[in-house]
Amino acid sequence: MKTIRHTIPTLFLLLTITIPSALALECFPETPCFDISSEIYGLTADEIALYPEPNVQVLTTNNNLLYDRAYQQVIGKNPLTIYDTPDGNATGTLDAGFNFVTSLRNQEGWTEINTDQWVKSEHLGAMGAAVSHFSGVLLPETPLPYPMAWLLVNLYPSTVPGNDPDGSQPLLPRYTRVNIYASVTIDSYNWYQIGVNQWVHQFHVAKIEPITRPEEVETDRWISIDLYEQIAIAYQGTTPVFATLVSSGLDRWPTQEGLFNIYFRRTRKNMSGGQPGDDYYFLEEVPWTMFFDEGRALHGAYWHDGFGYRRSHGCVNLSITDAYWLYNWVAEVMGSMSSAEQEIGPAVYVYSSGQYD
Repeated sequence: MKTIRHTIPTLFLLLTITIPSALALECFPETPCFDISSEIYGLTADEIALYPEPNVQVLTTNNNLLYDRAYQQVIGKNPLTIYDTPDGNATGTLDAGFNFVTSLRNQEGWTEINTDQWVKSEHLGAMGAAVSHFSGVLLPETPLPYPMAWLLVNLYPSTVPGNDPDGSQPLLPRYTRVNIYASVTIDSYNWYQIGVNQWVHQFHVAKIEPITRPEEVETDRWISIDLYEQIAIAYQGTTPVFATLVSSGLDRWPTQEGLFNIYFRRTRKNMSGGQPGDDYYFLEEVPWTMFFDEGRALHGAYWHDGFGYRRSHGCVNLSITDAYWLYNWVAEVMGSMSSAEQEIGPAVYVYSSGQYD
């Protein structure tokens, strides 16, 4: 569970005002935004109308890119037997675990997963069932006047910070992009104003918070990964150009904090790890992989739509759309595939702006 955020340098101008009843208010930019006597908090409808939504360009999803492979999860708790032909000879097994394969063709109850490798179709789930259509945003050259965030859950906003959700408000779906117009701190947690009389708890959003370029970063292009907000931002020099939600490592398999560089990349890479009977996984043809810390990589994830939450074995999961964009952005400065193994790519700065329980 997320706890209160720590302060880090950002490109936004914030105004913090201490007010009674253990509340603290921040407005964006430096504009008074509360009336103690009437218990009205946040920006007015007229102020919000001047900038009703984030001025960003959303990456376009391409179904040909999302479904250029027939991804299928292996179902069942037993090892998967692999045959050389349908009803042929067993040539191997795939240990039980969290496993996905890419199918090539079907034939009378059998599925070919690689050349001369066939499995019974009954052991495979629906094709592409978990592929996410989420995508990140290109940021404007001029800094956003208000911080942008994505909602992490479907929710009804509260009309007053600290109150229960109000059914009179519209239901806002997960991944909705919102402005954060003001922030009220109640019992050590932040409540954010995202609209007229619309407030949400900090646990329910992930904020884009660009940071000051670390002195140790030596590449012009670099990427920050905030493990607390689960946000990745790509920078050109000191300017943020792209931001998106990610899924980093769970506590058992953490994504390590520190400064790294992308050193190896492939358009497709099989990934496996863990111990059979415990945490084993096999993921075939993971797309747009960019390794930066030993076996940890930025890469597309076709097996879940849980971006904004930790859930990996240490890698940084991206939607396929985002991974494809980032891979090509990295490729522009890493040269050809033949030389990619020898060149140092953009820096990757991994940090936490807050702490998890």
